[in-house]
Amino acid sequence: MNLKTTLFAAIGCIFSLSAVANETLPKPKLVVGVVVDQMRWDYLYRYYDRYSDNGFKRLLNEGFSSENTYIDYVPTYTAIGHSTIYTGSVPAIHGIAGNDFIIQATGESMYCTQDDNVQGVGGGAGKIGKQSPKNLLVSTVTDQLRLATNFKSKVIGIAIKDRGGILPAGHFANAAYWLDGTTGDWITSTYYMKDLPKWVNSFNKQKLADKYFKNGWNTLYPIDSYVLSTADDNLYEEPFKGEEKPVFPRNLVQLKKDNGYDLIKATPFGNSLTLDFAKAAIESERMGANVDGATDFLAVSLSSTDYVGHQFAINSIEVEDTYLRLDADIASFLTYLDEKVGKGNYTFFLTADHGAAHNPKYFADQKGNAGYFNTVEAKKVLNEKLQTKFKHEGIIKSLTNYQVHLNNALIEKEGLDEEDIREFIVREFKKIEGIAFVTDMDKAATASIPQKIRERIVNGYNIKRSGVIQYILEPQWFSGKKDGKGTTHGTWGSYDAHIPAVFMGWGVKPGKTLRETHMTDIAPTIAEILKIEVPNGNIGTPIHEAVEVK
Repeated sequence: MNLKTTLFAAIGCIFSLSAVANETLPKPKLVVGVVVDQMRWDYLYRYYDRYSDNGFKRLLNEGFSSENTYIDYVPTYTAIGHSTIYTGSVPAIHGIAGNDFIIQATGESMYCTQDDNVQGVGGGAGKIGKQSPKNLLVSTVTDQLRLATNFKSKVIGIAIKDRGGILPAGHFANAAYWLDGTTGDWITSTYYMKDLPKWVNSFNKQKLADKYFKNGWNTLYPIDSYVLSTADDNLYEEPFKGEEKPVFPRNLVQLKKDNGYDLIKATPFGNSLTLDFAKAAIESERMGANVDGATDFLAVSLSSTDYVGHQFAINSIEVEDTYLRLDADIASFLTYLDEKVGKGNYTFFLTADHGAAHNPKYFADQKGNAGYFNTVEAKKVLNEKLQTKFKHEGIIKSLTNYQVHLNNALIEKEGLDEEDIREFIVREFKKIEGIAFVTDMDKAATASIPQKIRERIVNGYNIKRSGVIQYILEPQWFSGKKDGKGTTHGTWGSYDAHIPAVFMGWGVKPGKTLRETHMTDIAPTIAEILKIEVPNGNIGTPIHEAVEVK
């Protein structure tokens, strides 16, 4: 080979290597995760005929729906759900054992995102701003994205609830924002920044909540068309402060006098306000238009569905109207993303942190088995029996999170036999009405409990933050006072544990699967789409059917 031939070959090689080096990995410009707080899976279809073509129906028709997605643990609460969705992990590993939990070593009660070493930024003063993700023990998929792009990706979390914005955004987020119900302002903490960005201050000055209040809350359609719900004036709903009856229409300006800006939370307009703020974040932070070409991630949680459900119960016109309005809000948000980021340029997923039960009194009135488990009374009776046998008061510290938390300091100080105490409590619990199963957590793996429930018990038990005994209620029973209003969640039942998991957009193959999948599978599915490492506590498996190979 002569010198000329060798030179041309070398030049060709250089151009070839340059072409390879300049080839970029296909990726979406933006990922948007939406968690609808307290959304049961069946809400995708219960009101389907009344949804528009561009909201929930668009997600189902253009996207991929995992129709049998279940929560992997008990108890089923908001903080745990948001943590699990974004970590692919469970309380046993990620450490968020409840909205509130007890540090077993000290007996200290801890709020899930409590951080006394930071201060609030914006809004009013107080504990509402002293929040961060420090109690989360593992990484999130949003953390992994930041790591994978050498922190060039921008990650922001937004929710009315602090935990709904903070936990999904992870440890390395650029920002997380939540609503101060005393001022109606979006705030953050010094964990993220010293001062609010100018765009957040400008948004807060608009006082959009007041504009929503002026319109009042009447049904979106004629009230007699809400045939899938109980009559408006019924025994199962809790009225707002200052309201004689929980009925439509509502003068929100008048009700604000007794409820303050917290009122927005338990109306469908709290979701509207959240998505307004999400659009402002995308616009002002140029999300999806990253100058480094990295994928950005917006984690949004819609909290008002939970507040409405808790107050009015799932069979209410209020809940139906909230989902019909949410459908319109989602349609508007997707249209905004199409225009701002470009259809096909973003990946979108929608899921829920938990579902909700029917109001037990309502269910019983229809002649079904249901009831309330009064934890205050149960704790009192059990402690009285324990005092008679072991000669000490207050051996049980709490029954929170459907677990028995012992007074460890007392037991250690007095040299009491903890194993005898546990055995006694388990025996006594079995006698209580509404109890289906109870187990000492040291024996849970071999307890006479159906396998699926047993696995969820084990997954939900964090050795440092959970009680030593788990009790499981009969279906349609939950913790509360007799004949309570509204509803709640927290149990293993399908109404609490069966959630939507719908993916749409870049990297998603349209379709459905009927096989059982799990909440822990959502984060690794997003990681697979983004071609990044899964979170470091992940135990989930990607939903491969949902992923389009690129």
